[in-house]
Amino acid sequence: MVREDFAWKDRPVLVHSVRTAVAAVASWSVARLFGLPEAYWAPITTLVIVQSSFGAALAVSWQRFVGTALGSLVGAIAATYFGPHVLALGVGVLILGLLCAATKVDRSAYRFGGIALAIVLLVPRTGSAWKIALHRFAEVSIGIAVALFLTLVWPERESQ
Repeated sequence: MVREDFAWKDRPVLVHSVRTAVAAVASWSVARLFGLPEAYWAPITTLVIVQSSFGAALAVSWQRFVGTALGSLVGAIAATYFGPHVLALGVGVLILGLLCAATKVDRSAYRFGGIALAIVLLVPRTGSAWKIALHRFAEVSIGIAVALFLTLVWPERESQ
């Protein structure tokens, strides 16, 4: 049932929904085009970023990009040398926090990095940890690139 106070004349809602859907489909399609095994991470990243103004999207994109790069790197090292052990996870998250502080990124980068680290280290897969880390980084980077591109060419209009 549609709320009575909602009308399709509320065009900004419709445009926002279409814009977000286009972004999600585009990023998933690009990740699939590159043959990435977990292409769903691209639209997840796009959905996090695209629902902002370009300035806000750029800021969150940078944090997600750096965090994912650092988290994937630490996760690959931990997985290569220690495997999916609880101590490796704890030490990896600690090291990631220190790296994020050293690179002067904010806590959202640490949060995104922790997610990447946990995925690379803990999700059982076949193949090298370095390949998994590279795929994770590529999937997120595609999501970021598509979101930024769409935010630039199809900016969000402020609702009245």
